[in-house]
Amino acid sequence: MAMGAPMGMTMADWQAALYTLQTWFSPSFPIGAYTYSHGLENVVERGKITNVEEAMDWLRDMVMRGNGYADAVFLCAAYDAVLAKDGDALAQVAEYAVAFCGTAELRLESQSQGAACMEAIQKVTPNGGIDHLVQCWPGPYPYALVIGAAAAALELDRQAVTTAFLHGFVSNLASALVRLVPLGQSDGQRLIAELAPLVLQTTKRALTTPWQEVSTATLMVDIASMAHETQYTRLFRS
Repeated sequence: MAMGAPMGMTMADWQAALYTLQTWFSPSFPIGAYTYSHGLENVVERGKITNVEEAMDWLRDMVMRGNGYADAVFLCAAYDAVLAKDGDALAQVAEYAVAFCGTAELRLESQSQGAACMEAIQKVTPNGGIDHLVQCWPGPYPYALVIGAAAAALELDRQAVTTAFLHGFVSNLASALVRLVPLGQSDGQRLIAELAPLVLQTTKRALTTPWQEVSTATLMVDIASMAHETQYTRLFRS
């Protein structure tokens, strides 16, 4: 039985939306995601992740209680503000999201990818949502907000965008762990597959959480990120 398009969308529109999402979250999209480990390089250096089960525990918390969840909330808030053409709300979300990053390296990770994503999208298909974001907020631009603003301008499905964003978050960290621990390629795919229900659950939660109420509970990730700044040997920027 063929899968139909979501209500209100033609099949052609849905296929175009899927193509856009696959482009934005493809490893070939030039945002430099592969250069960041979200503090995991330091966690592995200290022997806290040595196998796929320990990796699963860390990723589970990072998605459900960490910046994966928080960024998904900010993405949805930016999406809603652009859709409503509410510049004041968009500026408030941007200011809060910038301040929310707990360490210098996590800010670098978010804002560098955000700047690269803006540049890549605008060079290929100029986007009114990004234009709106730039008009309302002088920068810097967290990655999640750039995706949310750009997706709203194209009227991509909000839930699909958030799911794709979190899938990209998990996939990038799984790839980093495959290189760092090291894990086998099959273990990396196992991480992505087994975290799918949690990604869907976190997406649903993010869709209904006001950005003013977002919080995280992953202090060890922040500490690892800070320790990574002075780590002697580093493969990643965070």
